[in-house]
Amino acid sequence: MSKPFKIPQSVLVVIHTPALDVLLIKRSDAIDFWQSVTGSKDRVAESYFETARREVLEETGIDCRPGSALADSLRDWQLENVYDIYPRWQHRYPPGVTRNTEHLFGLTVPPGIAVTLDPREHTAYQWLPYRDAADRCFSSSNAEAILMLPRFVPEREQS
Repeated sequence: MSKPFKIPQSVLVVIHTPALDVLLIKRSDAIDFWQSVTGSKDRVAESYFETARREVLEETGIDCRPGSALADSLRDWQLENVYDIYPRWQHRYPPGVTRNTEHLFGLTVPPGIAVTLDPREHTAYQWLPYRDAADRCFSSSNAEAILMLPRFVPEREQS
């Protein structure tokens, strides 16, 4: 059975500590492709919050679902990127779909939180100071989101 086409609505979740160290994960299907958590909606009616919580859990093992210790740490940045879908991934979308809308979130986590990767999707992870993380990202929109991080984390939380 073939996979259904992806919905061209996705999330980008910048996972970070209060000190603004950012988690980057390395894609398994591309050489040296480091990124934040990303993923498409499973169904059109799925909210961006639901998508963000699901993708964070699937890709990192970090639980920020309602009722979890980190549920209130997921913040909607109220920003979206609209970008051309890379040709190498175009086949995953319905014919004629060439652009994706990506909704941005931040997730504050404690230093040393356990990260469990799904090896089918990601092969490694690293924590970097936010400027270094932005430099390491493959995607320019992901790098730009990481560089905005200080705007979304109150100074009193930064340690």
